[in-house]
Amino acid sequence: MEPLVSICIPAYNNAGYIKKTVESILNQTYRNIELIVVDDKSTDDTVEILESIEDTRLKIYKNEENLGMAGNWNRCLSLARGEFIKLICADDMIDANAIELEAKAMQENPMVNLVESDTRLVDITGKKTGAFKRYPKSGVVDGKKLAHTSLMIQDFYGAPVNNLIRRSALEKVGGFDPAFTYILDFDLWVRMSLSGDVYIIHRLLNSFRIRNDSNTGVLIGEKRDVYVAEHRRLLDKHAKEAGLSSLDIRISMGIRRLRNVAIGVYLKLFAK
Repeated sequence: MEPLVSICIPAYNNAGYIKKTVESILNQTYRNIELIVVDDKSTDDTVEILESIEDTRLKIYKNEENLGMAGNWNRCLSLARGEFIKLICADDMIDANAIELEAKAMQENPMVNLVESDTRLVDITGKKTGAFKRYPKSGVVDGKKLAHTSLMIQDFYGAPVNNLIRRSALEKVGGFDPAFTYILDFDLWVRMSLSGDVYIIHRLLNSFRIRNDSNTGVLIGEKRDVYVAEHRRLLDKHAKEAGLSSLDIRISMGIRRLRNVAIGVYLKLFAK
């Protein structure tokens, strides 16, 4: 029997994209999945679109009040029953064989807490505009080394859509930290890899939608200073365990500012 994989979508006003996201999940070659969607008091047609989809694996939950990003993401995790869990934002997508390949790697490597694959960047129409590769090594990677490098240079973990989580490891480190407003996923990946290894699949198995009005777009655009401040808090939180010196932290902050500028240029060219 294949292990149950819980795929979670935290939804809020995603009527324009959520059907394609759900379809990409329900069309997986790996069949033993449950799809949990938690709507955070949407004011558009998100819930109506979800309720029109007929599939017994789809479970729809509606929050009585808006919980915000961290609250809703953690509620998704709390409802998941699977041995492995993947959280997918409501405008992203996964390829048909994504769960099959990632779950296989997780089963074959019990020391691994996360399995990651490469990401296809797409615009609002679904057209590919680029790609984001994980850490430049395939297979099992030392989790502490990956955490150190990601905190220093760039977030090699990427978005939730390209991370499959081992439930038992998640229970040990806890869920998303509400102290972070935007980079709460980066924080969780660091905690998980500091307590175990990571398996990397260098294949484009998911699509991350680039939009100016997404959290990423707003963060790099209007709230760039907030992003830099959160990055500093992330470094301070994990500096000791990840082996970061005060010089490392200064270097990381400089790289973060430069990367924000580069990403901002990319958004202006390709995001709408």
